[in-house]
Amino acid sequence: MLALLHTSAVHVPVFDALRDAAHPGLELRHHVDAGLLERARRDGPEAVAASVAAVLTRAVAEGARAVLCTCSTIGGVAEAAAAAAGVPVLRVDRPMAAAAVAVGPRVLVLAALESTLAPTVALIEEEARRADRPVAARTRLVEGAWARFEAGDTEGYLRRVVEAADAVTGADVIVLAQASMAPARESTTARVPVLASPAPGLAAGAAAARRVRPSTLGHPDPGVPTGG
Repeated sequence: MLALLHTSAVHVPVFDALRDAAHPGLELRHHVDAGLLERARRDGPEAVAASVAAVLTRAVAEGARAVLCTCSTIGGVAEAAAAAAGVPVLRVDRPMAAAAVAVGPRVLVLAALESTLAPTVALIEEEARRADRPVAARTRLVEGAWARFEAGDTEGYLRRVVEAADAVTGADVIVLAQASMAPARESTTARVPVLASPAPGLAAGAAAARRVRPSTLGHPDPGVPTGG
């Protein structure tokens, strides 16, 4: 069984649908705590470390063989608690970050939430060091998008994200820093690859839960070109 730690309930049907399409038979158990993101935004991600560890402990007690954190803001905190949890704990955006580094050095990170920017850039830089590849990550906050998300205006939220992606220049690849931004990938007319985290993140989580490492781990789109 793979447990998923979410900070918004909107992710539950998204990951259930991805499971049904690509990983039939994989049991998912969802843990949703919106308060974790609220506290992390207010006090910093480390402020929720104990609460995240408690969720991981509960997930393992319920039978989880791995845990996937779908919130980019607290993903690093979740990963850091893996040793204590005793099972693999993955952040949903790590495979996406690895794929972005493989495409080219000029990475543009789009986020609707400011607290997501720094953790995502740090992750991309970490993956670049691991791959021994150069990277120059820039960030852009999609102004007004998060307010629409919080108001339940999903269409308006995604429209803002699409507009921001379409306006990007001077980048080799665009990274959609939050899982909730993923549907915008289907509508953008950007001329460079636009990467989203849910599908490759779930693939990594499924592999960890099944103790199998797929050859494409870290490269969510086999068709995405690589190279500098």
